[in-house]
Amino acid sequence: MNISKENIDDLNAVVKLTVEKEDYENRVNDVLKDYRKKASVPGFRPGKVPMGMVKKMYGNHVLAEQVNKIVSEEISKYLYESKLNVLGEPLPSEAQETIDFATQEAFTFAFDVALAPEFEVKLSKKEKLPYYTIAVTDEVLEAQVKNATGRFATSEQIDAADEKSLVKGDIIQLDADGNVLEEGVKAEDTIVSVDNLKTKKAKGIFTGSKVDDVLVFNPKTSLNSADDVAFLLKIEKAEAEKIKGEFQFTVKEITNYQEPELNQELFDQVLGKDVATNEEEFKAKIKEDLQKSLSFESDYKFSIDAKDKLMDKIEISLPEAFLKRWILTINADNDQFKAETIDEDMPKYLEDLKWQLIKNEIVKVNEIKIEEDDVVEVAKKSAKMQFMQYGLSNIPDEHVESYAKDMLKQEEQRRNMTETAVQEKVMAFIKEAVKTEDKEVSREEFNKFFEN
Repeated sequence: MNISKENIDDLNAVVKLTVEKEDYENRVNDVLKDYRKKASVPGFRPGKVPMGMVKKMYGNHVLAEQVNKIVSEEISKYLYESKLNVLGEPLPSEAQETIDFATQEAFTFAFDVALAPEFEVKLSKKEKLPYYTIAVTDEVLEAQVKNATGRFATSEQIDAADEKSLVKGDIIQLDADGNVLEEGVKAEDTIVSVDNLKTKKAKGIFTGSKVDDVLVFNPKTSLNSADDVAFLLKIEKAEAEKIKGEFQFTVKEITNYQEPELNQELFDQVLGKDVATNEEEFKAKIKEDLQKSLSFESDYKFSIDAKDKLMDKIEISLPEAFLKRWILTINADNDQFKAETIDEDMPKYLEDLKWQLIKNEIVKVNEIKIEEDDVVEVAKKSAKMQFMQYGLSNIPDEHVESYAKDMLKQEEQRRNMTETAVQEKVMAFIKEAVKTEDKEVSREEFNKFFEN
């Protein structure tokens, strides 16, 4: 057995492996003996087929199979023991000589490998990065309080709609003459929120309406967006964008929601028993939870800025030709990866790989450890966010942890959570290593960062 590496340049190398007869002979003979025991050949009893005949029938196939297994084992072993930092996986060399298992006794295999580039990640307090926090104004806090308590509002049906009413009814499209369009768009039991109508004219049409009233209005000019039109008419957004003209709306039910009273019962329902005992404490806790939630957005923005800073600062060359071959090879059965379209995808792939290399270098040089507890904490945060989407903000910790651990039993979920834990620790390290400049901005200003 002989294995060697020849560097082509700083990023590419060829690993050559020669498999001699003594490397594979015993393995091939053992497999052929097993074949002989099981071979069924007319004229011979089971297990009595001559070895020469077995070799003639199966020899080349078994030889190729065992040699390939040896090659795979030895290449993996060589890369591990030599601590060679490679990108992707070795690929059969484009200069590989033809192998003939029928005539050769020694076989030489060549593999192209991509070498990870060498670089340094230097961070110091000379580096400045902004850290944006979203201001919790009185207006923002009141909206959050309303959102938190709104789940416990009560509803009542009323006789006549006002500007806060939800009006349920059947809607149907009209033609230019005001007649029902037989093949037009229609929907049953759809709902109009009077408060969300964007024009005074539209609000006036619905305000004061009663059950069985027939109202005529233009959804496109009355609602705020194509999404709202699509929701009202129960159609796709693309179709909603083409809608024009008036519709007839027959009122079937009018509902008003009554905001709940701020009392101990409500405090317990929203936050958990005795977390707050008066309105001041209640709002303070809502504000605290909101600030925690907004901190995730601040951290996300910081991670984008930190990534951009390091990506611009650090020069990393990558073996693009090899990586393109490797991507096409591992996705050979995936119709989305074709040679003619891979060029469009490569810049994004190379950017992702460069960032992954930078993170790996920070983890390695600074001996950042990812423990099981770190992964569980990420899963718990993910679980809490999922519960909050359903309005459940006071789930007991033991239930959250149990749900999180169930999530981690799924291989893909665990892989994603582990990667997130790495990302969080890397960002925490960067935040400590550089000088952060705290900047408070409004929600509107913060949202503008993501407009593009």
